[in-house]
Amino acid sequence: MNKAMPIGVEDFKEIREKYYFVDKTDFIRQLIDAHSNAIMITRPRRFGKTLTMSMLDYFFSIDRKKDSASLFQGLAIERAGSDYMKHQGQYPVVSVSLKNIQGRTWNDMLDDMSIIFSDMYRNFGYLMQSNAIDDGLKVYFQKILYKKATPNERVFALVRLTDMLKVHYGKPAIVLIDEYDAPIQQAWECGFYNECTNFMQCFLGSALKTNESLDFAVLTGVFRIITESIFSGLNNLDDYSILRDKYSNVFGFTPQEVAKLTSDVGKQEVLPELKQWYDGYQFGNTEIYNPLSVISYIDNHCLPQPYWMKTSNNSILRELVSHADYLRMKELLGLLHDIPISVSLNEDAMYDQIGKDRSAVYTMLLLTGYLAVSENIPTSYARYLLRIPNEEIKQVYSMEILNTIIEGVDKDTFDRLFNLLCTGQNEDFTYLLQKILLRFASTYDTANKESFYHGFMLGMAALFLGRSYAVESNRESGYGRFDLAIFPKDTSKAGVLMEFKAAECESMLQEKSQEALQQIEDKKYDAEFAKRGITTVWKYGVAFCGANCQAKCNFLE
Repeated sequence: MNKAMPIGVEDFKEIREKYYFVDKTDFIRQLIDAHSNAIMITRPRRFGKTLTMSMLDYFFSIDRKKDSASLFQGLAIERAGSDYMKHQGQYPVVSVSLKNIQGRTWNDMLDDMSIIFSDMYRNFGYLMQSNAIDDGLKVYFQKILYKKATPNERVFALVRLTDMLKVHYGKPAIVLIDEYDAPIQQAWECGFYNECTNFMQCFLGSALKTNESLDFAVLTGVFRIITESIFSGLNNLDDYSILRDKYSNVFGFTPQEVAKLTSDVGKQEVLPELKQWYDGYQFGNTEIYNPLSVISYIDNHCLPQPYWMKTSNNSILRELVSHADYLRMKELLGLLHDIPISVSLNEDAMYDQIGKDRSAVYTMLLLTGYLAVSENIPTSYARYLLRIPNEEIKQVYSMEILNTIIEGVDKDTFDRLFNLLCTGQNEDFTYLLQKILLRFASTYDTANKESFYHGFMLGMAALFLGRSYAVESNRESGYGRFDLAIFPKDTSKAGVLMEFKAAECESMLQEKSQEALQQIEDKKYDAEFAKRGITTVWKYGVAFCGANCQAKCNFLE
């Protein structure tokens, strides 16, 4: 048995010959038993999609028959019997991955696609010598191969190739498309979303809809791009998201597979730590570990680190954090403290809804692996409780919130800020807070809203004060609800009570900060501190206007 961990290796043959392999070949049996004309399976990035597609290619491809003769010996598909193994090496297979398309303009992306399609055709160069294929198709083949095709001609690269393979072999082709939605996410981030979706609609639709040269297709991706957009009119597509049970154990590692892996490498004692850091995903009814993180942990002498963070694009999470007002920040910080959120999910969410639609952004965080299903709330609106799955993802959240808050300001600045806050050094606190706001608030269109400042201060306090303090917000105390309170676990230390106001103009900062401070006194917000036995409290009224602020402070002892 090979015990080396396949970090970054996605070729099935190479893994079988050189590395430890978690057997997922029962997926082949499931496809042979029953499959739709087109199957789309969406999973987070780095959960084994590319390796699985490589496995299917090696098993079914007539062109890989010699290379794959011994690769499936002893695996689940061979144990399933000869009725299944007779399918090995019997089909023309087109396998293409779109995950490396990185063009930052639409023209650059078209060039990337031209290169990928050229490589795809190069694998079938023998078709140029086939007597069964007419000259017109051969001319088209050469255009794609030598990157001479127009964008309109490139749209049909996949369907034309399946046509040629059917003519040559006398049987329809299997099509495998890995990370079909990667170009769409890149286009969304770079500002040419519509151009890309229009192209992909024609590229995929022509190959998958009423194509007599297609046996079946398997697509993988992260998102189910709304059917009416990309797969318009494609009524033979079955999609299997993480919310469906079918194929739920194909991608990622099950607890049984992780237990076997640790036993095989002689590291059974690390199972509790693996569970804490990398378990917690729920695909259908199956508990799943992050596979990349598990093998990286084993390969790095069982050192727990956020390995997945280093390989995944956190742009959607970053977008969520960047639009965080008070309520959003409170939800995020609640998630970090294992408080789930209740959300109505919309699997047809579009990229352009991020930042506008709460359902869309949390659906996307679920599909990308930043959240996991905690509980299905039985309603007619597909409502779910969502949570952060494990310690690794908690660290990703913390880092993204931190990076958003402190861009251009070092951590020492925040440490000094809270030292000034907790010791009543009001003038210096105001100066330093304004310095941070100049770096942070100027880039956000929500910076003049009280909820923005509330969320900003809540996020900073919760992230930087650590376990020695409890940070609470909007809690009832006295005759109302305070904005923010910092309760020391050690009751001999000073606490902090804050009330925030947004001023319409800089000239009103003094008045608003005094108003906020007076509200603390009038509403007797410090009552909660007395209940907890905290006798020393710094009370702040803080007013904000754009990147400017003013704080007034009183002391209770």
